[in-house]
Amino acid sequence: MKSVKFGKLKEQRYAMKESLRALKTNIQFCGDDIRTIVITSALPNEGKSTVTLDLARSLTESGKRVLLIDTDMRKSVYVGRLRALSLDGEEIYGLSHFLSGQKNLEEVLYGTEIPGLFMIFAGPTVPNPTEILEKRYFDDLLKFGREHFNYVLLDCAPIGAAIDAAVIAKHCDGAILVIAQGTASGRMILSVKKQLEASGVRILGAVLNKVRMKKSNYDTGYYGGYYGSYYGSYYGGGDGSPDSKERDAKEA
Repeated sequence: MKSVKFGKLKEQRYAMKESLRALKTNIQFCGDDIRTIVITSALPNEGKSTVTLDLARSLTESGKRVLLIDTDMRKSVYVGRLRALSLDGEEIYGLSHFLSGQKNLEEVLYGTEIPGLFMIFAGPTVPNPTEILEKRYFDDLLKFGREHFNYVLLDCAPIGAAIDAAVIAKHCDGAILVIAQGTASGRMILSVKKQLEASGVRILGAVLNKVRMKKSNYDTGYYGGYYGSYYGSYYGGGDGSPDSKERDAKEA
């Protein structure tokens, strides 16, 4: 198996670690039949890739073997953001290579410096991601994931921008929706929820991301003005968005 090294991996703050533990616990209590999980968002830049990677790291800390598959073949961020480099010096091959039949599974599966975490990167952008996701190769990939890993996390393109997540979700055990505070309206969130439900996947919950932390006198690791992440499950209607000036425009 090939390996990659990350040149830039963020250290997780205390508050984020605690929130991730809560999210991980909630997933585990959903049942041991929940092993392949789609993670998507309503809109771009809501932090779904950060949430997916952080959740994967948290699960490995509990001794789980985790396969993270980047299925966003439209606008992947992992290789560039993490400055991933193949230890053998070759090009990093990915999902688009595998689904198009150019590479076999062993050639696109990478071990990482995080014990227990394995990755399949998205690969080059393709003009027809939805079409190649429906090929039998994708079914073979999920079968392999279920046989060799405790969890398979699939980072998908925003479902409000592309239908890919709904196509993938029908093959998976559960779905998590990442929502950045003050971004998507309540109406849009409910619309996206219905799209996922139409695929037949079980919606495990939602992650409220990029929450503006308030100052606290307690030593909890929360800092005033820091845009962090709150991981929990919620559903609600209406748009309770704060002023857009009060949120971070960059991805967490």
